[in-house]
Amino acid sequence: MAEITVAARTAETVAARLGRRYAAERRFRILGLASILISAGFLVLLLGTVVAKGWTGFLQTQIAVEVSFDAEVIDPDGTRAPDVLDAADYPALVRNGLAARLVPDGDRSARRDLSALVSTMGAEQMRRMVAADPKVIGTRTTLWLTASDKLDMVYKGQAPREVGAAGNVLNDRQLGWLAQLEQAGQIRKAFNLQFFTGGDSRAPEQAGIWGAVVGSFFSLAVTLLISFPLGVATAVYLEEFAAKNRWTDLIEVNINNLAAVPSVVFGLLGLAVFLNVFHLPRSSPVAGGLVLALICLPTIIIAGRAALKAVPPSIRQAAAGLGASPLQIVAHHVLPLAMPGMLTGTILGMARALGETAPLLMIGMVAFIVDIPKSPLDPSAVLPVQIYLWAGSSERAFVEKTSAAIMVLLLFLVAMNMAAIWLRNKFERRW
Repeated sequence: MAEITVAARTAETVAARLGRRYAAERRFRILGLASILISAGFLVLLLGTVVAKGWTGFLQTQIAVEVSFDAEVIDPDGTRAPDVLDAADYPALVRNGLAARLVPDGDRSARRDLSALVSTMGAEQMRRMVAADPKVIGTRTTLWLTASDKLDMVYKGQAPREVGAAGNVLNDRQLGWLAQLEQAGQIRKAFNLQFFTGGDSRAPEQAGIWGAVVGSFFSLAVTLLISFPLGVATAVYLEEFAAKNRWTDLIEVNINNLAAVPSVVFGLLGLAVFLNVFHLPRSSPVAGGLVLALICLPTIIIAGRAALKAVPPSIRQAAAGLGASPLQIVAHHVLPLAMPGMLTGTILGMARALGETAPLLMIGMVAFIVDIPKSPLDPSAVLPVQIYLWAGSSERAFVEKTSAAIMVLLLFLVAMNMAAIWLRNKFERRW
C-alpha cells in the first residue's frame, strides 16, 4: 500500500514538473511570436508611412494652356538666330496663354498671381520646342505645362483648398482659378518623369533624383573596384597562407572590430587622408567611393574567410595529391568554390554602402548640385544624401519628394539583397 502511495506521489510530481515545463515552453513561444509581430508591425508602420507620403511624388500636376509662339516676342526680326531664339521672353508667352483663358482683363496683380500657378519649366519647354523646330514660331498649340509646387500640393489634397482656411498656400483668387480649370478639364495628374530624369533643384516641382542616382552609381563602382580585390586577396592570404601566430590573431581581431566601427569614423578618416593629403576633389564620387570601400572591406574579408573555410579540406588534399602547388590549389580549386559566398558578402557590403550618409557628409557630399555628373571626378550627390537634403528643406512640397526618394532607395536595396540570395542559391554547393 505504501509503495502505491509513493508511486502516485512521484507520478504527481513528474506531471507537475512536466506541466510547468510545457507552460514555460508555451510562454517562450508566445514571447517569440509577440516579438516577431511587434517587429513586423513597426516595419509595416514604417513602410506604410513612407508609401502613404511618397506615392504622390511619382505624379505631377499639369495644366493645359493654349500658348502662342508669337513671332513678335520670339524673333521680331525673323533672323532665326539660335541666340535670339534662346533669349526670347517665353515666360511672358505662358502668362499670356493663361491670362487669355482665366483673366483676359486682369490687372498686373492678377497676372502675377496667375503666373504663380505654373512652373518655370513651361517656359523652358517652349524654348526647347522652338530650338528643335523653329517652324513652330507663329503657330498656336495647347501644351500640358507643369504646375507650381503650391498648386500641385492643393490639387493632390496635401494643402487646404477651402477659401479662407488656415494654412492655405494659394490665395482665394488662385483657388477660384483652380476650380475653373477643373470644371474645364484643363488640369490633370500625370506621371512625374522629371522626378526620375532631373537633377536637384530649389523648386520642388523641378527636383529629381537622376543626378543622385548617377552619383551613387559612380561611388559604388569605385567602391567595388577597390574593396572587392583587396577584400578577396586579404581573405585568401589570412585563411590560406598566413602563419597562425599572435600577429595574425591581432589582425583578425582588428578586422572584426572594424566591422563594428561607426561609419562616421571612416568619414573622418577619408576627410583627413583623401581630401587633405591626396587632395581628391571634394564632393566627388571618387572620394566617396574610397570612403565607402573602407566601410565595405571588413564585411567582404569576413564573408570571404567564412566562404573559404566552408570548402572541405578534402578538395585541398586531393589537389595536393595530384601535385598542385599551394597557389594552384587556391586559384584553381578553392577560390572558385568559395566565390559565390564571397560575392554574396560583397553585395551585402555594397548594399550597406549604398545606404550610408554620415561618412559622405564628412567629405562634403552635402553640397547643392544641380548638374548631372559626367565622371567620378565631377561634384555629385548620392541618393541617401539627397534624401537628407530634401528632408531638411523648409518647402512642404519636398516631403513627398523625400518619401518617394526613400522608396526608390529601398527598391535598390531590396534588389541588391535579392541578387545576393539568388547568387547564393544558384551557386551554393552542399558537401
